[in-house]
Amino acid sequence: MTRSPILLLHSMYGLRPAVHAAADRLRAAGHEVHVPDLYEGRTADTAEEGMALKEEIGGDELLKRAVRAAAPVSERGLVYAGFSLGGSIAQNLALADEKARGLLLLHGTSDIADDTTTDGLPVQLHVADPDPFEPHDWLNAWYLRMGRAGADVEVFRYPGAGHLYTDPELPDYDEEAAEATWRVALGFLDEVG
Repeated sequence: MTRSPILLLHSMYGLRPAVHAAADRLRAAGHEVHVPDLYEGRTADTAEEGMALKEEIGGDELLKRAVRAAAPVSERGLVYAGFSLGGSIAQNLALADEKARGLLLLHGTSDIADDTTTDGLPVQLHVADPDPFEPHDWLNAWYLRMGRAGADVEVFRYPGAGHLYTDPELPDYDEEAAEATWRVALGFLDEVG
């Protein structure tokens, strides 16, 4: 069986070692993974620096860079995945791509246009509970809107974990939650990819 390639998008911190480690983990499980650098070599050490980089480049430009990265492999039916900011970009790409095979969101979501439709797109979200960037009211509304759009959504919440709890180099890191996330996410990727 040929697996769908995965496009894995980094957080507002940029293409850090944790993103490469995640890609390596997915490759070790037999997946083809593409990891574009939307910041073109720049990274941030703090959330403030990451936010400044994101704002400097701009949301539209980041989306364009992600579209360019996806283009060479999207015909094969991509699984879109991303961390926080990368998750929100991945969501936008997946919902606009009729050939998308799945969407794996780690720590982040995006708004959904009222006219968005998808034909049963498998979506899995892993998020801290509570998460200051993904509050309960937002997530509840997001879940309902994704369902109305036709997505098949699963949400996994991790009590007490920090926002970017899968990155061992950040203060948010929670090893137990991170390992639980990867166990579930790898099963999801095996099913959709």
